[in-house]
Amino acid sequence: MLQIDLWKRICIWAVVALGVLLAVPNGFYGRVEAHNDALKSVEQGVDPSQVQDALDSWPDWMPNGLVNLGLDLRGGAHLLAEVKVEDVYQSRIEGMWPAVRDLLRNARDEVGTIRLEPTTGPELVVRLNQRPEQVARAAELVRTLASPVASLTSAGASDIDVTTRGGSIVVRLSEAEQRATDERTVRQSLEIIRRRIDEVGTREPTIQRQGSDRILIQVPGIGSATELKDIIGTTAQLTFQPVVGRASSADERAGAGNEVLPSLNEPGVFYVLERAPVVTGDELVDAQPDFDQNGRPAVSFRFNPTGARAFGDYTAANIGSPFAIVLDDEVISAPTIQSHIPGGSGIITGNFNVEESTNLAVLLRAGALPAGLDFLEERTIGPELGADSIEAGKIASIVAFVLVLVYMFASYGLFGLFANIALIINVALVFGLLSLIGATLTLPGIAGIVLTIGMAVDANVLIFERIREEMKTAKGAARAIERGYEKALSAIVDANITTLITAVILFAMGSGPVRGFAITLGLGILTSVFTAIFVTRLITVMWFERKRPKTVLQGRYLKLVKQDTKVNFFRRWKLSIGVSALLIVVACVSFFAQGLNFGIDFKGGTTIRTQSAQPVDIGEYRGAMQDLGLGDISITEVFDPTFGPDQNVSMIRVQAQNEVESVTPETIAAVEAALKVVVPDIEFKSVESVGPKVSGELITTAAIAVMLAMGAVLVYIWLRFEWQFAVGAVVALVHDVILTIGVFSEVQLQFDLATIAALLTIVGYSLNDTVIVFDRVRENLRKYKTMPLADVLNLSINETLSRTFMTSFTTMLALLALYFLGGDVIRGFVFAMMWGIVVGTYSSIFVASTFLLWLGVKRDWSKPDGNAGTQFANVDA
Repeated sequence: MLQIDLWKRICIWAVVALGVLLAVPNGFYGRVEAHNDALKSVEQGVDPSQVQDALDSWPDWMPNGLVNLGLDLRGGAHLLAEVKVEDVYQSRIEGMWPAVRDLLRNARDEVGTIRLEPTTGPELVVRLNQRPEQVARAAELVRTLASPVASLTSAGASDIDVTTRGGSIVVRLSEAEQRATDERTVRQSLEIIRRRIDEVGTREPTIQRQGSDRILIQVPGIGSATELKDIIGTTAQLTFQPVVGRASSADERAGAGNEVLPSLNEPGVFYVLERAPVVTGDELVDAQPDFDQNGRPAVSFRFNPTGARAFGDYTAANIGSPFAIVLDDEVISAPTIQSHIPGGSGIITGNFNVEESTNLAVLLRAGALPAGLDFLEERTIGPELGADSIEAGKIASIVAFVLVLVYMFASYGLFGLFANIALIINVALVFGLLSLIGATLTLPGIAGIVLTIGMAVDANVLIFERIREEMKTAKGAARAIERGYEKALSAIVDANITTLITAVILFAMGSGPVRGFAITLGLGILTSVFTAIFVTRLITVMWFERKRPKTVLQGRYLKLVKQDTKVNFFRRWKLSIGVSALLIVVACVSFFAQGLNFGIDFKGGTTIRTQSAQPVDIGEYRGAMQDLGLGDISITEVFDPTFGPDQNVSMIRVQAQNEVESVTPETIAAVEAALKVVVPDIEFKSVESVGPKVSGELITTAAIAVMLAMGAVLVYIWLRFEWQFAVGAVVALVHDVILTIGVFSEVQLQFDLATIAALLTIVGYSLNDTVIVFDRVRENLRKYKTMPLADVLNLSINETLSRTFMTSFTTMLALLALYFLGGDVIRGFVFAMMWGIVVGTYSSIFVASTFLLWLGVKRDWSKPDGNAGTQFANVDA
């Protein structure tokens, strides 16, 4: 019977109500954002009366979670930093010298005098001057300084390896300690970067670890990547080191275990210091701007108990000796110790102004970065470009939404209206889930939502087309509706799981905006299945209970394909396969002859987006930059129908520079200054820089992602169907991917990470089509056990043809809106998906089915064959 229990109805409407409620704050973004900022201010100690208006702008009882806007929508800066963990090995080893020296001095009667040898790597080499034959005994003594590694994975291991080399002892960090040090260094760097950015008070920064030694930093609203680097890149490495002597040159011979550092305030003065510090900034617990006894700006500091004890002991033992305070390898002062300084507090004086002393205090409080950073990738997105992207995305989404709604109503009448209600709920659920998990919405993410709008109707189309079929054989409308939902379920689940697999792989392998697209696509798949299977069905049942119609979906509706087609798709299979083979050859020749127009994601280098009221003169731009010595510079003008007459946009691409991971801020500033000379009103909307190391890795990651998607799909379809079905589906996928890459090569559209996202989406979409056809083939093989396979394939394709064209058409409507109205930033991305729909639809009908015909299938579906990997193949809908 066509009925749904009351408790199920309550649960369905409760989920819908919760999703809509969570999505509502996004409709009042500015007010809710101001309210949330005010709440945060109150938590930090601001008087509530000062922000009362903002607090009252949104009710406290309402949800206040928002979808975070990504950099490409809000503007801001993005950095990918690599922590130079090897730097820490050297400082750790150098810090051991005082303990090794004191230990061996106390054993001078056994081992004689010692000398520290200069080295080039992270090792300590101590030579025995008088008794080299006692090197084994000396090594045994040094091993007593070893400590257990502070790591669960290396419990019981020693932190140092002590070996001998001739008459010398060699001390290195053990491999276990190096791994533990790497982990601590990256975690400490992550926390310090987070604290420094929090001190600035930016909104919704993203600071997360990426891989073993990299940190991703995204800060909306900040002016540029250079400004962000200034905030996090300053090491503020504070040390207190013994002074050996003064020098007049940086080339002064320092001696083993020592270093020569310049004075910050005394030009031409250098200090010879012991490398091993007495205490470091790591042992500071507080630093505040202050004033010295003469009223000059200074910074007061306080050590933790360990640092206070070491500081006090040293000052007590070295009264009358100079003591250097070193900040970032510069001596800011070298006072003489006048007396014992207990308590672990003091003051740093220097040639500061008030702002400098305040900034130094902030950096010292945040802590010193334990190691240097290499910036592998940096991007700056101007707020105006982000606002334009939001506006373009809104318009494209609304137009796509309206087009799909109108088309569904024209195709299915009242049932189309039910699907439209479910579609509206579907979009609300997507935004509700994004708000709930605090996801970041990017421009490709908006594309994912638009694609969801186009594809969300697919499940409803499958159901409605099955209901139409069942009306011919079922006894009454109620039975037709019930069987329509039952029989469509298998195809819906299979088709959406394969697309979800690609979304998961895209999320796992991608980064930044690509992940944003994967999240919205994945959530869209889940919500569209929920709304089609539960919400639309519930609405249909409620309507049927009131109206009790005799027939459904039998009137005159808009149809792209007539209901009972009898096309022989294999009559000219040689022609279709020949066309595919020819296109593949053309694609391969184009790829090997001229290659792809790689974006900076894959090629490395810097891309600068400019805008001016003055028309773009490529020759003038190139002439302005020719004396900068930047190597290959590519300049293209961007044309877009959404641009106004005063919006003349160009993209300038500078090749990756030798020996640097990303183009330096000075180089970017030089480019901007040179262009301002010839175009005074020019504006720089965005700057993106990717180093050669990252670009090479991205190429590898992208290839792995595509291969993983194909492999996962092969396994899934093999489990659900037969290996012949899996091979046919994968051949169709390879066909689609090659043709898409060929088109990008032929027309030289930019090929970047977003294009890889589009490729994987094409994989998912093409599979969606192929699986729908294969699901009907499997059903008909059971139904018509003696019908020739070619006839079964023809029948199945004809039965699903209406659904295939309906889904392709609705998705294409959404993408056309995005292509023409979504702005130039994602046009290549959308073009790839549009092309993918065309070739995906073609390959699911002709390529996959033809290969299945060639391979043949097992016709005995009466028993499961556990040995053939088809244990799920006989599961009926």
